[in-house]
Amino acid sequence: MSRVEGGGSDRHGLDDLLELMAVLRDEREGCPWDVEQRWETIAPHTLEEAYEVVDAIERGAFGELKLELGDLLFQVVYYAQFAREEGRFDFLDVVDGLVRKMIARHPHVFPEGRLDSRRDNLPARSLSQAQIGELWERRKASERDARAERSSASVLDDIPLALPALSRAAKLSRRASRLGFDWPDHTGALGKVDEELAEVREAIAASNHDAIEDELGDLLFATATLAGKLGVDPERALRRAGAKFERRFRGVEARCEPGDDLDTLERHWRAVKSEE
Repeated sequence: MSRVEGGGSDRHGLDDLLELMAVLRDEREGCPWDVEQRWETIAPHTLEEAYEVVDAIERGAFGELKLELGDLLFQVVYYAQFAREEGRFDFLDVVDGLVRKMIARHPHVFPEGRLDSRRDNLPARSLSQAQIGELWERRKASERDARAERSSASVLDDIPLALPALSRAAKLSRRASRLGFDWPDHTGALGKVDEELAEVREAIAASNHDAIEDELGDLLFATATLAGKLGVDPERALRRAGAKFERRFRGVEARCEPGDDLDTLERHWRAVKSEE
């Protein structure tokens, strides 16, 4: 039964969600908008929904989070419906693949490679975060090797191009460090930031727009690498900075008058900042 009865109302389940999507996509009975959608038209919505989930978590808006998680799940169901229509796979294949992959990546929890197996003599909780991370990365590396069908396979393979640029830069840097292409500590990364900032200044002095863009990119990449060396997620740090700027600027807007000059706005900014 796809719905659980309780409290005087029906609670919809996964079967209902899959049926809903199938109906929406039905050529005769469905929604014209949904019928017209394709893989590439839904992809931007998926990114947007993922960001909205993160935003709700960071704001502690758990009432909204329930709805945002539903929206994100709906994206997965959408793609599974496309695949079913094209005879590629269906939603249960997605679930099956996910469960198998997670079991394989957690041998410290499922030693016999089955969901019903448990490790009795070495509780998973006895492993440190670092040990678990090492096991995880080792398994993922093994999976990449198994997928690689060419001799030119790289440790940088399978890093999605659609990742936010700052997150992708950090991931590229972490992958490169596996081959020893890294500084021993954050001081080297900090020096690289200083070096790239100097090159940005040189490009600006030369009024070379292409060089400015190139050097600013290098500076951002170096900053992402520095963040990784310091154990900071650069994407989260930048979102936090954006939220802080927004909060302070709204405070400036509440104080300013039409025609205020830059010096006055700066005074408002300092006042707002001092009140935090």
